[in-house]
Amino acid sequence: MLYLHDGQNVFDAATSFSGVEWSVDETAERLIKDSLIEPLIIVAVANTGEERIHEYAPTRGVIDAKAKRKKRSKGLARKYGHFLIDELKPYIDRKYRTNPDAEFTGLGGSSLGGLVTLAIGIFSPHAFSRLMVMSPSIWWDNFAIYRLIESIEQKPPLKIWLDTGTAEPGWEQARELVKRLVEKGWKLPKDLQYTEAQSADHSEAAWAARVEPALRFLFPRAK
Repeated sequence: MLYLHDGQNVFDAATSFSGVEWSVDETAERLIKDSLIEPLIIVAVANTGEERIHEYAPTRGVIDAKAKRKKRSKGLARKYGHFLIDELKPYIDRKYRTNPDAEFTGLGGSSLGGLVTLAIGIFSPHAFSRLMVMSPSIWWDNFAIYRLIESIEQKPPLKIWLDTGTAEPGWEQARELVKRLVEKGWKLPKDLQYTEAQSADHSEAAWAARVEPALRFLFPRAK
């Protein structure tokens, strides 16, 4: 099982924010057919449009630091996580032939969706163990994600794909994120895979290009 945020962008260009989709369905079907990944069900969870920044924000950070009036996010990531774990996942597990255990369940997204993926994974490793973290918004709330990682007392059993594009502003922050994860016990490339996509920008097309290696790392075919 793999749950992906910003569901409008995952399967269909017609509903995508930028008119470009991730083509996750075509990529996954090809990899499954070629026996390169385990068969899996992918659930695209649509965002709530104007409320997206609130549901994906792990803390009540300032939305636009340059604005005269500093508007803060509601920081609803934990609430959103409870929706995934307590409402959506049980429904999917009832309706489809899934293995509901965390060991077989993944979560993924990009930008703020990447940030909330890592945050929910750390909050709830009992529900999700395979994380696809693409171009996460590490800068959010003065690098709140660094503080969250620092608070980890015992490394949870999370397998993490983390990437960034070298044409993204502040992409070097991902290297610092990797360093902090390694300090907490993750091991490259066993349970942490880090990729710097050369000249890749912060876009749906860039993330679509990295879906295949991410799926192959997170859901490899059992030998």
